[in-house]
Amino acid sequence: MNRSRPSGTGFGALRAAAPYLRLYRNRVFVVKLGGEVLSRSSRIEALVEQAGVLQALGVRVVIVHGGGPQSTELTERLKHKARMVAGRRVTGPEDLKVASYVLNGEVNTQLLAACRACGIPAVGLSGVDAGLVTAHRRPPVKMEGAGDEPVDFGFVGDIDEVEPAVLDLALREGLIPVVSPLSADGEGNLLNINADTVAASLAVAIKAEKLVLTMAAPGILEDRSDPSTLLSYIDLDGLRKLREQGSLGDGMLPKATAIESAITGGVPRVHLVSGSTQDALLREVFTNEGCGTLVVRSIDALSAEEQEAAK
Repeated sequence: MNRSRPSGTGFGALRAAAPYLRLYRNRVFVVKLGGEVLSRSSRIEALVEQAGVLQALGVRVVIVHGGGPQSTELTERLKHKARMVAGRRVTGPEDLKVASYVLNGEVNTQLLAACRACGIPAVGLSGVDAGLVTAHRRPPVKMEGAGDEPVDFGFVGDIDEVEPAVLDLALREGLIPVVSPLSADGEGNLLNINADTVAASLAVAIKAEKLVLTMAAPGILEDRSDPSTLLSYIDLDGLRKLREQGSLGDGMLPKATAIESAITGGVPRVHLVSGSTQDALLREVFTNEGCGTLVVRSIDALSAEEQEAAK
């Protein structure tokens, strides 16, 4: 029986990816999975599979997940209206209970189950575990795009400290930590923290090579109403200009803050990709052209090949 001759396309892709494989072996990637991309089991499985491929190729992966849409859905089923201000959730006592159920219960467990189904060793954590994230309750604060009156976000936390020892331990044991952003203050009072913020803080604390944010949009859009205006790359100055021009929607504002925090904290590169695009994580990491938006401190940080591929 004659065996069909394999296509050279796959081998070409492997050759193109080889420099990245050598560069990123044993490096840490923090991958944030947005709640909006976790609404379908097929997407969860696809994203977890890609995280598993990264791990198999020698990358040490930390997953941080959101759960905003799931929290909103449960809140509405309980006849309690969720409130958002400038892309951030206001968390009252009932909202905090919902966040606990959804983040540490539903979403974290679904991701761990998907990891088990894919044969990926993973462990579930939250910001509360082993003092991973310590925060304080945010005082009323004026928010960009929220008017002149200070906003009381309720049981929402601002991060004081990250103690990454439990992440280091899990990674040394060959596990993928799957982290819920629910955290606490020094007295153990639970606080809800934006998942992008937690992901950025963890990436800084463990000296990650990359922070990857998955979301519904394909990346950063120059015109948020037109997907064809996807920016292949942008630096911090360009990101600030988009914010000043009002080009970033409410949902992008917390991400922009997290991106700036990560890069100024020492994370060299932040990627934004669509969670519904096939193999988005792998394409963004292992090809010059990518499929989303790469954010760097300065355009000078891009290689000539990357700049050429993005034209």
